Amino acid sequence: MRLSHLLLEHVESTAVITLDKPERRNALSLELMREFTQVLDQIADDMAVRAVIVAARGKVFCSGHDLNELVGRPREEYETLFAACTVLMTKLQTIPQPAIAEVRGLATAAGCQLVASCDLALADETATFATPGVKIGLFCSTPMVALTRAIGRKRAMEMLLTGRAIDGATAADWGLINAVKPAGLLREAALELAGQIANASAATVATGKRAFYAQIDLAQGQAYNTACEVMTANAAAADAQEGIGAFLAKRPPVWPGR
Repeated sequence: MRLSHLLLEHVESTAVITLDKPERRNALSLELMREFTQVLDQIADDMAVRAVIVAARGKVFCSGHDLNELVGRPREEYETLFAACTVLMTKLQTIPQPAIAEVRGLATAAGCQLVASCDLALADETATFATPGVKIGLFCSTPMVALTRAIGRKRAMEMLLTGRAIDGATAADWGLINAVKPAGLLREAALELAGQIANASAATVATGKRAFYAQIDLAQGQAYNTACEVMTANAAAADAQEGIGAFLAKRPPVWPGR
């Protein structure tokens, strides 16, 4: 697949997707989002890929939507733009492989949404996060969806209503990211996390990720019903039987992959 806006490389079983428009502050143009979605579709079908790292080239992780695409356009073009963004953010959570955001520099507006939409996130000491749309008359309504689910109502509203940026330590404390790492060790930490994921059964990880998002917004009773159905099917699966048997026999598991 020929890429114009992204870089794609594979490090062992990890696919690294890098936003490659530093001169545009890695803004999420319509073309970039569509290309990103196509790459994720390709990765989703690649059973050799066990995890995905989302990174960026340059000093800004992602500045959000390309504001040039939000000036003087017909309403239909705005609908197309935000629909493409929704498809991309949803795709990150529906591919079977866990997605890890690797954040250097500013992640703002839809860039902050991108971080919140990834399953896991690591950042270095330069990272800051903001949803400042309110300052330019465009409330960060679509970023709000992922942000609220990551950090909760009051903290999300604080970011959305004030547009104030938070640093990595605050983002980790609030649950937007998992941890802050030294700048020189960020990629190493992301690959280590991806490697830990790769040690488990790919089928089990995919099942668990699917179940997580299926139950997360349900009432507790419905969530338990969903989780029980998934866990019943999971327990009968070949990988679970192999894993349990290996644990009882005190030997490493050999995953059948189903």
